[in-house]
Formats: sequence, structure tokens, C-alpha cells
Amino acid sequence: MNKQGKLIKAVIFDIDGTLLDSNAAHAESFVAAFEKYGKNVSFDEIICLIGMGAADVLEKFLTKDEIEEFGEDLKEDRKQRFLEKHLPELKIFPKVRELFEKLKADGFQTALASSASKEELEKYLEKLNISDVLDEETDSDEAENAKPEPDIFLAAFGKLKNVEKKNVLIIGDTPYDAEAAVKAKIQIIGVTSGGWSREKLLEKDCVEVYKSVGEIFDNYEEIFSLNA
Repeated sequence: MNKQGKLIKAVIFDIDGTLLDSNAAHAESFVAAFEKYGKNVSFDEIICLIGMGAADVLEKFLTKDEIEEFGEDLKEDRKQRFLEKHLPELKIFPKVRELFEKLKADGFQTALASSASKEELEKYLEKLNISDVLDEETDSDEAENAKPEPDIFLAAFGKLKNVEKKNVLIIGDTPYDAEAAVKAKIQIIGVTSGGWSREKLLEKDCVEVYKSVGEIFDNYEEIFSLNA
């Protein structure tokens, strides 16, 4: 039995801030995209929203008329800035592939729960180099609502085979991941690699919080051991 007190058979991973050091790059892309459309939004205002859906971010700073007028163009501009300017330079957090290899070898199912577009997800998978040890992934077409709503985690869970929610563990880095996991009724452990504090993630009902996926790998036996 693992530390969470339940037998784990599958693990669902968030990507940004969890597997890939990308939260700041997303924020910078938003700042530049807003500026292009005449909106002065600071990095500090944006960074705390990364992990929410782009539509939810726009609603924080644009009027309904502005969203109708140029919201979709702004989101597309943000995406292309991220893919072209930032993604090639981003760092994968240490021991990501090692963790996926270990989970695969030990018979755990794995899935990525991402609200990224298909184009972004394709680039993420190329960058992460885990496709051969990954079972399932999701993209934005599979969730009507982004985090903190549970849709994307439920979509990932729905692709897992012969497993109940009580036997699934989510790993994510933001309060929005935690809120979505709670709504999905799936346990979550947090990582502070995305910039949020241990205290904030525990406050949002993460069952445990680690510094990074690397620390999860280093504590693998404690977290994923099948021995009582």
C-alpha cells in the first residue's frame, strides 16, 4: 500500500510546470499577446493564472466585446509565440523519463491530462520524449471546460483500462490542478516546480506535495510500492 493509503494502478500527469519548466514562458507569451492588442497586463498578473484555460485568462482582462472582437486571434497569437519563441528552449524537469520508464516497467498505466491544442501537444510529446512509455494523452478537443473544472482529468481517466478512480493518482503543480482533481474525485499529489508553495497546494487538498517529479522518482518506493 502506498503512502496515500490506496492501491495505485494508474497515474495521470499534468504537463506545464509538472513535467516541463514552461509556466513562465506561457505567462510571457500572454503578456506579449495582450500588448499586441493594446492591453497592458503584467507578468505578475498572468503567472498566477497559468494552469487555467486561455479563455478563463482572457475573461480576467478583456470585456465581452473585446473577447468577441479579437479574443480568438489573441489566443492564437499567444500559442504561436509560445511554440515558436519559447518551446524550443524549455527545459524538461529532471528524471521525467526515468519516472515514466519505471512506472511502465512496474505495470502502471500512465496518461497526460493536457488542455493544450493538438498542435501544442504534438510538440510537447516531441520535447518530452516519453511516447514509447506513455499509454494515453488528451488535448483541448476532449474537454469542454479547462481547469479548475475536472473535464480534462475525467477525459484522461476515461481512457484508462479497468481501473477505478480510487486507484488513480494525479500529479500536478497548480491549485487549479488540485481543484480539478477534487472535483473529479481523484487523489492528487502536488509539485512545487511550477512556482506554487507547498502550503497553497496542501490547502487545495493535495494529499502530499513534493518539490518536483525528480523528488517523486527519488521517493518512488514510498509512493508507489504495492506492499502493505
